[in-house]
Amino acid sequence: MNYEKLSKQALGCMYTAEILGDIIFLVIIGAVNYFWLIPKDIGMGKIISLILAVYTVGAMLIEPYFRYNRYRYSINEECIDIREGYLFVKRNIVPIERLHKLETSKGPIDQLFHVAKVKVTTAGGDVTLRFLEEEKAEQIAENLRKRINEIVKEQREEDGEED
Repeated sequence: MNYEKLSKQALGCMYTAEILGDIIFLVIIGAVNYFWLIPKDIGMGKIISLILAVYTVGAMLIEPYFRYNRYRYSINEECIDIREGYLFVKRNIVPIERLHKLETSKGPIDQLFHVAKVKVTTAGGDVTLRFLEEEKAEQIAENLRKRINEIVKEQREEDGEED
């Protein structure tokens, strides 16, 4: 099976989202320290805050790189196969004939980097192809929509023959 990689825009989007989220987390850690741990002189809390801050800064720099390099997807006539993860790699395989709904979306950070998501809904849950170039996302959604329509047409023809 041939897996496709993400574009370089995806890496920028991952770094931006990670940095923004981690900055918010660091501000919360700082506020907890300033308003609670420092005035009450809770030493263990200060140590834990320092460890969390160091980990957060490290994750901010390292996590997007590994997520980008591990993210792969493949779409063929039978299934959608997505591999992603940072510390643990998760693999989602969705049979094409199980698809019920397709949705493309772009958040504010996605729009800055011209990437989009394709969310695939099945009876068993949702799977999302993330960080795709906008044109690629639209192309994938359109191809999947056509394939779903073909499957529905085949099923109707089979049901018509059985009657």
